[in-house]
Amino acid sequence: MLRGPAFPKLKDLRDPVILPASQEKLETLRDELVKLADGNPELGAFLVEDTPASRFVLSALTLSQYLRDIALRSPRLILQLLNSEPGALIDQRIEEAQNAWKAEDVNEARLMSDLRLSRQDFSFFAGMYDLSRTVDTRQITIWLSRFAAAALKSAVDFSLLSAHDQGKLRLDDPRRPSRRSGFFVLGMGKFGAEELNYSSDIDIVAIFNPEAGVVRDPDESSDVFSRIVRRLVKIMQERTRDGYVFRTDVRLRPDPGATPLAVPYRAALLYYEGRGQNWERAAFIKARPVAGDIEAGQGFCNELVPFIYRKYLDYATITDIHSIKRQIHAHKGFGKIAVRGHDIKLGRGGIREIEFFVQTQQLIAGGRTPDLRVRSTDEALSALSSAQWLGHSTEESLRFAYWFLRHVENRIQMRRDEQTHTLPESDQDLRIIALMSGYEDVEPFIADMNEVLTSVERHYSRLFEHEHELGTGEGNLVFTGDGDDPNTLEQLSRMGFERPSDISRIIRTWHYGRYKAMHSERARKHLTEIMPVLLKAFAQTRRADEALLNFDKFLSGLPAGIQLFSLLSSNTNLSTLLVSIMASAPRLAEIISRRPHVFDGVLDPQLLAELPNRAYLAGRLGAFLQGDFLYEEILDRLRIFASEQKFLIGVRLLTGAISGDRASKAFSDLADLILEAAFAAVRLELEHQHGRISGGQAAIVGMGKLGSREMTAGSDIDIIVLYAHDPDCADSDGEKPLDPSRYYARLTQRLASALSSPTAEGVLYEVDLRLRPSGNKGPIATSIQSFRKYQSDSAWTWEHMALTRARVVSGDAELVAQARAVFDQVLDRKRDAAEIAADVRGMRMRIEQEKKAASFWDLKLAPGGLMDIEFIAQYLRLMAASEQVRFNRGETRTLDIIKSLAPAMIGHDEAERLVSALKAFTELSQIIRLCIDGEFDPEKAPGALEDLVLRVVDLPDIATLEAHVLKTEADVRAIFDKALPEPEGGEDAETG
Repeated sequence: MLRGPAFPKLKDLRDPVILPASQEKLETLRDELVKLADGNPELGAFLVEDTPASRFVLSALTLSQYLRDIALRSPRLILQLLNSEPGALIDQRIEEAQNAWKAEDVNEARLMSDLRLSRQDFSFFAGMYDLSRTVDTRQITIWLSRFAAAALKSAVDFSLLSAHDQGKLRLDDPRRPSRRSGFFVLGMGKFGAEELNYSSDIDIVAIFNPEAGVVRDPDESSDVFSRIVRRLVKIMQERTRDGYVFRTDVRLRPDPGATPLAVPYRAALLYYEGRGQNWERAAFIKARPVAGDIEAGQGFCNELVPFIYRKYLDYATITDIHSIKRQIHAHKGFGKIAVRGHDIKLGRGGIREIEFFVQTQQLIAGGRTPDLRVRSTDEALSALSSAQWLGHSTEESLRFAYWFLRHVENRIQMRRDEQTHTLPESDQDLRIIALMSGYEDVEPFIADMNEVLTSVERHYSRLFEHEHELGTGEGNLVFTGDGDDPNTLEQLSRMGFERPSDISRIIRTWHYGRYKAMHSERARKHLTEIMPVLLKAFAQTRRADEALLNFDKFLSGLPAGIQLFSLLSSNTNLSTLLVSIMASAPRLAEIISRRPHVFDGVLDPQLLAELPNRAYLAGRLGAFLQGDFLYEEILDRLRIFASEQKFLIGVRLLTGAISGDRASKAFSDLADLILEAAFAAVRLELEHQHGRISGGQAAIVGMGKLGSREMTAGSDIDIIVLYAHDPDCADSDGEKPLDPSRYYARLTQRLASALSSPTAEGVLYEVDLRLRPSGNKGPIATSIQSFRKYQSDSAWTWEHMALTRARVVSGDAELVAQARAVFDQVLDRKRDAAEIAADVRGMRMRIEQEKKAASFWDLKLAPGGLMDIEFIAQYLRLMAASEQVRFNRGETRTLDIIKSLAPAMIGHDEAERLVSALKAFTELSQIIRLCIDGEFDPEKAPGALEDLVLRVVDLPDIATLEAHVLKTEADVRAIFDKALPEPEGGEDAETG
C-alpha cells in the first residue's frame, strides 16, 4: 500500500507541548504505569526519566480518560509510540485492518474482535500524535478516514465471501471478493473527503448493480445485498467487550424511509436525476467509493456529476442550500458568542458554516469550473481562491478557522471517545480542552475561540447577504389605492409569494389602519419603514405566504403597534427574528401579541452569549425584585419576569443558541426560582394574617418534569408541600390562629393560587398537586411523618417510580434534609426484580391503552417514545440498590440515570442507544412544544417549523426524520421489552 510522508518520532520531542491536568495527577499516573511496567525495564526507565517525551505522554494521559484507559490496559503501546516512525506505525495498523478478513479460520466474532482491538491501538497512536503536534490535524483526519475505509473494506470482503460460501453469490474471484461484484459502498461527508474527526461516525451509501450477475437468484438481489449491509453495519458498530470500530449511518441513501439498505444502481441514478434535492447534491460533492467494487463505485460517481454540478452558474441553489441552515439569520448580529457550551460543529461560526460556505459556491460554479470539483474543504478553499470566487484573505481566514475548530473538535472527542462537538460549560472541564489544545489557561483559549467563531460567522453571513437583491427598492412595491398594482404583484411573485394578489390585499389592509395596532399614524409610519425588510424576511422562509398570514393574524390581535414597530425599525435583526417566529412558532407569536413587552429582552446584546443557567436567572430575578413591593405587586413582577424569561429561553432555542437539553434545564431553573420567590412571598403574607407555627418548617418537592429538570416551554409543575412543627404546637401565634394542618393547607392553597390564578400579567404555572400521598383523597399539605410512613408502608410501585424524580426545590434546611433522607430510604430499598418489572411494565401498558398516542409523532406517549425511556430509567433507579450499582443518589434527570445505571444493568449498547434516542426526542420535543400547541403533524405544521425540527436533529428532510423516529421508537420499545419482559401469564399492572 502507499506509504505516507515521514514524521518525527515522539521520543525526539524537544518540548512537552502540553501541560498536565495537575502535577499530582501526573505523578499518580506515573506510579501506576511504573507498576504495570514491571518486567519491562525500557518502559520503566522512560517513565521515570524527566524528558520532554515522558512529560508529554504523562500529561496527555492525565487529560484524556480514553487514552489513559488504553495505556493502562496496554502499556506496551507507549514504547511502540515512542520508537516508531508515525507514518509507518499508522500504515501498519491500517494494513492490518484491511487484511483482517484474510486471517486463518476467521469468523464474524474473530473479525469483529480483531478490528476492534486494532482500532483501539490505532486510536491511541492517532490521539497521541495529534496531541503532540508532531502530526498536524489534517494528516490525523486522513489517517482516521483511511483506517475507517480499511476496516469497512475488510467487513465488506468478509461479508461477500460469506455470502459466496453460503451459495447466495457467485464471485468472480473469492480471493478478491469485491472485484467485479457490482457492490460498492460510498463514503459520504467527512468520510468521503478523508476528513473524519476523532470519534466520528461514518455515513455510507451501499449500492449494487444487478447486471454484475453475481447473485445466483436475481430475484433475491435486493434481499441478499441488504443482508450484507446489515451484517457489515453490525461488524462495524455493535459494541462488544472490545468496544466498537465506527458507528455507521446508512440514512443518506435515496429516500431512506422507503428503500432497502442496499439500493440498485439504476434506481439510485433515476432517483437523483428525477427527484434529487439540493442538499443531496451538496452531500455528493464529498462522495467517494471506499469499499467493495471501487471501479463500479467510481463509475457511479462519474454518472452523478451532471446531477451535482449544473451546466450554468447555479445561483438559484444558494437559497435552497441556505434553507438547510436558515436559522443563521435569526441570530445574526446579537452580540458575542457563548464559548461555554457552544456546539463548534452546528453552532454559530462553527464547522458546518465553513462547509456550507464552500459547498454552496462549489454547487454554483462547479458546472462551469471543473477545478472546483474537489472533496475536501481545505482543497475547495484553495480551488475557490484560485478561481477568484473568494479573496486570498478570506481563504486563509477560513482555512485557519477550519483547522483550529477541527483541532479542538478532536480534543473534545478524545477525552472520553464521545461523538460530541460541544465545548464544556464548566471552567474546570473547559480548562482540560484548553490544555489539550496547547494553552496554559482557559481565558486565552476562550478569546481565540470567540475570535474564530465570530470570523466564520461574519464570512458566512456575507455570503448570503450577497444574494441577488429581492427587488424591494423604491417604486417596486405599492400598497396604496383600492386595487392591485401590476408591478407589485409581479415583484411579490418574483420574491416567492405564491398568491401575490392576496398578499397585496392583506398589506393594504395594514396600511389602511383597519387593525387596532395600526390606528395611529406613527404605527403605520413605522410599519412602512420596516416593510421592505419584513417582506425580504418573509420571502426567505420556505412558505412565504403562510408566514405572512401568520403575521397578519398576529397584527390583528395586537392591542397597540407603536412600541413593537419602533423596536423593529431601530433594529432590523429583530424583524428577521420576528418573521422567523411567525413562520415557525405560532405559540411564541401568540405570546408576543398578548404581551409585546416580552420582546424587549431580545435587545440585550448579551442575550445569546449568556447561558440561561440558574446563576444568570437568579441574578436577573434578584435585580427585578429589588425594592419594597406589596404582596400582589411581587406576584405580578414574578409573572412579568417569568413570561419574559420563558420567551427569551425560547428565542435562544429557536435560533440554535442553546440545545433542547440546555433549554430543559433553563426552563426548570426558572421554575425553581419562581417557586422559591413565590413561596417566600406567600409564607410572609400568611404569617401577617395567621402568625407562625412553633418550630414550623415547610418545603416544596418538585415532581415530574420539574423534579427531573426536564421542563419544556409549556410544562405545568407537579409539586408536593411538606411541613413539620413542634409536637406540642396546637395553633399558630397570630391574630387569626390556625392549627398546623389547616395552616399548611392554607399555605399550599395560596401558593397554588399565586402560581396559577390568571391576572392581567398572565399565569405563572398551572399547578398539579395530585402526586401527594393518596392523591386527591389525601390532605393538600403533608407532614413529614405522614409522608415517611406513607412512602414506607402504603405507596404503590408507581408512586415510588414518581419518587425517582422527586427533588426538593425550596424549603427550610432541616426539613429539606429529612425529605431527602426519605427519598433515599425508600429508593434504596431492596426489591424483587421480577415484581417491579411487572409493575412498571403493567403501568406503561395501562397508560398505553388509556391514552393512545395519536401517531408516532407523539414522542411522549408513542410506544418506544419518551415515556418508555423514562419508565426504564425509573425501573433502573428502583433496582439500583438491589443490583448493587453505585449511583449519585440526588440525580433525578432521566439522561443522567440512564448514563449512570443502564450500562451495568442492561448493557452498554442498550445504554448508548437509549441515550441517543433520549437526546433526539428531547431536542424534537423541546422545539415542538416551544413552537406549537398540540402534536406535530408535518402536513399541517408551518413550513419553517419543519426546518427547525430537521435542524435540531441534523437530518436533511422530513422523510428521513420520519424513518429515524420510527426506527428509534422501535429500538427503544425493543429495549423496553428486554429490560421489562412481559410476565408469564400476560400483562399484570398493579391497580393503585
